[in-house]
This record gives sequence, C-alpha cells and structure tokens, in this order.
Amino acid sequence: MDKFLSALQDASFAMLPLLVIVLILQFIILKMPKKEFLKIIHALIITFIGLTLFLYGVEISFVPFGKEVGLVLGKFEHKWLVIIIGFIIGIVITLAEPAVKILNDQIEEVTSGSISKKLVMLFLSIGVAFSVVFSFIRIYIGISLLYFIIPGYLLVFILSKFCSPLFLAMAIDAGGVVTGPMIVSILLSITVAMSEAIEMSNPLIDGFGLVAMVALIPILSIMILGVIYEIKTKGGE
Repeated sequence: MDKFLSALQDASFAMLPLLVIVLILQFIILKMPKKEFLKIIHALIITFIGLTLFLYGVEISFVPFGKEVGLVLGKFEHKWLVIIIGFIIGIVITLAEPAVKILNDQIEEVTSGSISKKLVMLFLSIGVAFSVVFSFIRIYIGISLLYFIIPGYLLVFILSKFCSPLFLAMAIDAGGVVTGPMIVSILLSITVAMSEAIEMSNPLIDGFGLVAMVALIPILSIMILGVIYEIKTKGGE
C-alpha cells in the first residue's frame, strides 16, 4: 500500500502542473466549448490513472526484477555470456518501450513512409543493446565513464557533418526517447545490482552511468543510419 500511495503522489506531482496550465489556457485564452474541454479533462484523468498504475508496476515488478537479474549476472562466471545476455536484454526492452514506438510512428508518418519505422526500431534497438554491452564491460573493467562519453560525443559531432538535418534531429530525439521509464527502471536496476555482486566494483561509481550510455549510443546508431541513407540516396541519383 505504501508503494501505491507513493506512485499516486508521484503521478499527482507530475500531472498537477499540466492540469493548472490547461485550466489557465481554457479560461483565459482558448475558451473551448464545454464538450471539447471535458474531453481534455477526461484524457487527463485517464492519463493520471495510467501513470499511477505504471509507476506502481515499476516499483513492485520492474525494479525488483532488474535487481534479481543483476545479482545473478554479477555472480555468473562466464562474462562473455553475460555480455551476450545484456545485448539481448537491450534489444527486448527497447522493443517494449512505449516512447520508442511513438517516435517511430511519428517518423514514418512525417516522412510519408520513406523512412520505415521498422528500420528505425532496428537501429535504436541495436544502439541500446550496445549501450548495455558497454555498461557491462565498464563494470567488469572498472574504467571511467568519460572514456566512453567523450569519444562518443566527438563521433556525434563528426557524423553530424555527413547527416541530413532530418536524421540529425531524429538522432537527438532518439537519445531522449530511449531513456524512457521502462528502459531506465529495468536496466539501471540490473547494472547497479551487478556492480554490487561483483567484487572490487563500486556500485556508486560503476553501477550508474548507464543512462548516459543509453542516451549516447542510439544517437550514433541513428546517425549511422542517416549516413547510409545519404550514401544510398546519392548513389541512386
């Protein structure tokens, strides 16, 4: 019950500012018909209920699941197999992330199908999968996150010279979308628990940093897709 009340409180804090903005816009600027305004209020109520249930589900299932998986993987002797498992987990969780699906649908709609949402999903999934792999390697080796982040963003700047503005914008948005609640709650729990289970690993240093990796690598993967797209487009001319 405490976890449900906590989820209810978090959802309330998240939705209350939005409700206030909607009310201000309605009574001062928009002044929509009552029927249309009630539709928006109805949508906000449904969103509030859904967000509460989702946050509650994260607390009672996603986080405990991630911790158990992380503890098991951290004690596993065959590190190469753990890396493979991490790659698979990254792909599967990305496929289940609602925010990623919304982005892919928007991309396909705006580009009139010229950029397939399945292709974008493939590159995003691979990007997140490699983020998990690099995070696991970092936990095993114990090296600084900066050795991944600095070269990674330098590569982003280099690739931006060869990408169209469309793919550059898509890549930046993708970096934010993949750090959604499902991906972060499960993967962060796994990496923190892994670092706790591995000797000579510091959970406060090695366990965190996954979100930065997840935000970076998919940007690179979409930019690589953009470079490939540009090469094929110019080759077909």
